[in-house]
Amino acid sequence: MGVNLGDLVPKTKVDLKNLSGKIVAIDAYNALYQFLSIIRQPDGTPLKDRSGRITSHLSGLFYRTCNLLELGIKPIYIFDGVPPEMKEAEIRRRAKIKEEAQVRYERALREGRIEEARMYAQMTSRLKDYMAEDSKTLLTRMGVPWIQAPSEGEAQAAHLAKKGDADYCASQDFDSLLFGAPFLLRNLTISGRRKLPRKNVYIEITPEIVEMSRVLKELGITREQLVDVGILVGTDFNPEGIKGIGPKTALRLIKKYGTLEEALKNIKNAEFPVDPKEIKEFFLHPKVTDDYTLTWKNPDVEGVIDFLCGEKDFSEDRVRKALQRAIKGMEKARTKTTLDSWFS
Repeated sequence: MGVNLGDLVPKTKVDLKNLSGKIVAIDAYNALYQFLSIIRQPDGTPLKDRSGRITSHLSGLFYRTCNLLELGIKPIYIFDGVPPEMKEAEIRRRAKIKEEAQVRYERALREGRIEEARMYAQMTSRLKDYMAEDSKTLLTRMGVPWIQAPSEGEAQAAHLAKKGDADYCASQDFDSLLFGAPFLLRNLTISGRRKLPRKNVYIEITPEIVEMSRVLKELGITREQLVDVGILVGTDFNPEGIKGIGPKTALRLIKKYGTLEEALKNIKNAEFPVDPKEIKEFFLHPKVTDDYTLTWKNPDVEGVIDFLCGEKDFSEDRVRKALQRAIKGMEKARTKTTLDSWFS
């Protein structure tokens, strides 16, 4: 779900070509869920290998990562660790939605409503343990670093960006801002032409950057107050938020009363599944690790081929061509970096 701050924060569209040489810390689970949702057959069936295991996530991860490497972008994938206990309510809510979607999907499929079936199928996506492990195996063979976060992936990505080990955090959710990310890069993994659900209309989704300093300046608040706004609206730790309070009302209340604690004194029937102070503390001081090494290497071409084509039934011709483009882009980016340092 993530926190709904889309109507509040200013965004700037960006061409990925202009991010050559930049390091992007990607919320891996966020990206993999996008791939599992989008990469499907017309009737909603995900891609599978000969053993029946789903491979939609690997297809998205491989080709999108190759595209980024071709552009000279240096990705780091951050995998979620153990979720905090206060996220249990959101996990249960998501599971219920998937179960209901599965029933609707099967019914639509039986009744021949193919387009509707595909829409419901997208809502049933589940990230199983083997999918995360397969993704890590693929990234290792591609020479792309990944980090196992102790808890929330977005918190770890924000930590990298704050330390200067990454230039951007990449996620569809705005939680990275609450965790203190200086720059959030959205639509990185789903950019391109997309069809709107239930409509024969296509829209172009382009990458966009959200800059923390600009957000705080234009909204006239501090980062801590931004966290307060998010909690009023609803986060993964209090999914419902407070009834009747949207982003604009939440902002007005925090600016009026100064803090979440003071605002809550003036809001009737404000209920939370967990202590809001605990939520705020987690966003301001999340569990992260400094135990990582960031090294980008040329892909192990034959290793990738063995894994994707030998084990997962990918097209060898397509995989080799994608790897060739990625390697060429990486070499070009290295040359540019060397020249820039020489003349600087």
